[in-house]
Amino acid sequence: MGEISITKLLVVAALIVLVFGTKKLRTLGGDLGSAIKGFKKAMNDDDTSVKKSAEEDVPADKISHKE
Repeated sequence: MGEISITKLLVVAALIVLVFGTKKLRTLGGDLGSAIKGFKKAMNDDDTSVKKSAEEDVPADKISHKE
């Protein structure tokens, strides 16, 4: 009764295509893909900025103070 078969999935997919149309689904897929790509790029940029700031930190013994 609660089984999900390949036939049921195909029927649901066909209904979705009929309701939304292939052009709308293609646009939605492209938008979703670009959003994921942008998210991954932002995560990588954040990681590289953290690494750069860690490399730029100067150890405390190398800091000189003028008095």
